[in-house]
Amino acid sequence: MEKLTHIQGTIVAIPVNDIDTDQIIPARFLKVTDKEGLGKAAFCDWRYLDDGSTPNPDFILNDPAYGGASVLIAGNNFGCGSSREHAPWALIGAGFKAVISTEFADIFRNNALKNGLLPIIVDEETQQQLFSLAEEDPSTAVSVDVDAQRLTLPDGRQIQFPLDGFSKHCLLNGVDQLGYLLNLDNEVGAFEARNPQRVETTA
Repeated sequence: MEKLTHIQGTIVAIPVNDIDTDQIIPARFLKVTDKEGLGKAAFCDWRYLDDGSTPNPDFILNDPAYGGASVLIAGNNFGCGSSREHAPWALIGAGFKAVISTEFADIFRNNALKNGLLPIIVDEETQQQLFSLAEEDPSTAVSVDVDAQRLTLPDGRQIQFPLDGFSKHCLLNGVDQLGYLLNLDNEVGAFEARNPQRVETTA
């Protein structure tokens, strides 16, 4: 997992409420265990017409003006539905480093943080402002300071967002939960050395 300390990128908006994980990555793609190529399947049923291969010209992610956007502005209750970890995999594969919404489904939020995708919670006023800015100007950019938990808008206004300490540590250091544990190998070894193996006895 790459370190995530700062994000400076353009935004793209999908102002739809209750976007569930099946819309983010349809169930037919869940057979894979490799993240490679999942970015092309992100929002697949919206990105392509019924033949499954022709890009839908009306879908925002197919608009070249928004190519390269790294921050997604979404409607309320983003990531609801199933617990599939493929959802953040697909979003990261599509180039996103952060998703902004007023609310995230808990399981999606946890899966996102474990994979290096930052879910940023803002109030509705800020959400609507970003929707408008993204629609008016595809070059609109925001910046994020992960350590300070601060989102800076184009007008300079700064928004604090919640982020638990463990997830922040993992993002800043580019480690997942397993990597965090492996980094404690010396401490674990020292503990074992101080505590000889105990032999269970039976009555």
